[in-house]
Amino acid sequence: MGSKYTKRYTEEFKRDAIALVDSSGKTVTAVARELGISSESLRGWYRKAKADRGEGQSGELTSAEREELRRLRKENREQQQTIEILKKATAFFVKENDR
Repeated sequence: MGSKYTKRYTEEFKRDAIALVDSSGKTVTAVARELGISSESLRGWYRKAKADRGEGQSGELTSAEREELRRLRKENREQQQTIEILKKATAFFVKENDR
């Protein structure tokens, strides 16, 4: 789990770090060390950038696809909650009608 003091980096910084990996020929770990950031953070940014450029591994989602999936999952959750509420309301009114 991350600390509540996790450092946040700007999108510009991330883009520059990714460009540095691409242009320098150095490993992600070496560039991360030079920039003073976690190699795992840079590796994650680099992997996402490659996927967004269509260079990722087979089946890897782009940022747009991940966002759409997140939105659809949220929508699905909300619809499931609505269905549960309607089921309970139906059961209540059937009970009331039987009296």
